[in-house]
Amino acid sequence: MNLRPRPLGFVILMTSLSFSLPAAAADWSVPRDFATIQAAIDSPDVADGDRILVGPGSFAGALVTKSVHIQGVGRAVISSGPLHPSGLVLGFRLFNGSGGTTISHLRFTVDLPVINATFHKVDDVTVTQNTLVNPVQGISNWLGSGWEITQNEFADLRTRCGGGIAILVGDYTGGVVTDNVVSHNRISGTVHVSPGDCGGYSATGIVIYADFRWGAPGALHIAHNRVVKNHIALTSDTPSVVDVVALELTEAEDPDPLTHVIHDNAVGFNDLRGTTLQIALTPSDLDTANALSRNLGENRGHGLHPRALLD
Repeated sequence: MNLRPRPLGFVILMTSLSFSLPAAAADWSVPRDFATIQAAIDSPDVADGDRILVGPGSFAGALVTKSVHIQGVGRAVISSGPLHPSGLVLGFRLFNGSGGTTISHLRFTVDLPVINATFHKVDDVTVTQNTLVNPVQGISNWLGSGWEITQNEFADLRTRCGGGIAILVGDYTGGVVTDNVVSHNRISGTVHVSPGDCGGYSATGIVIYADFRWGAPGALHIAHNRVVKNHIALTSDTPSVVDVVALELTEAEDPDPLTHVIHDNAVGFNDLRGTTLQIALTPSDLDTANALSRNLGENRGHGLHPRALLD
């Protein structure tokens, strides 16, 4: 048999291509490879794009500083974690460098399951197929763009002179928040109002929020975000103190109410029939700057705006 020699140019080309290929992402196990999620994230062996498989069992959350995929297996529960400055218990707090992170298939029983760190713009985060049980504020996307918050299940909410919010997309730093998708989430149950709560605000299932309170810069633009095909059925156990709104678009204490920073967002095809007050707008003419349509059971009111927890 005659074997033709392989042309040298082909060998050189293949060698060159082999050096240009990116390293394959690795899988790491908690607790097999690392005792905690934080130890995995902090390890120099764990690189951006790697997957951290968590469980089964109960674990502490972590401060996320890398672009990793954190995935629960075997009914993994995040039942503790770092402390927020307010004393509330965090699940995952996202910092610069964690853009592109995915958090999925976990059960959370902490106060603040997912939230950005102050002034850290973290983009392209995916939070999907998690169960969040009775959080104060469930998934909080401050300043981030390109997030996908999809197919999560919320069972009850609670307040602490603020909070009582399942999903928040917003800003208070004067930035631009765009191209986020909040879809196919189920938010149901009771909002548990804390004893002695100060009241004067609304709990809510999903809120798009420009926060100018206490002289904060609020937002420059919160635009081109989509809130679609979510199911929200919430009731308050003390509505005389904190009532519930299914969906809110809120410019909280905006010093220029004639120029809307929340604009060109699409809110549609949501099932709101399980909540008495479905949509609240602050100011009330935000519907002229945003597309709100085809929400089941839609009615609109002028309830008190939510009191979001700033990170």
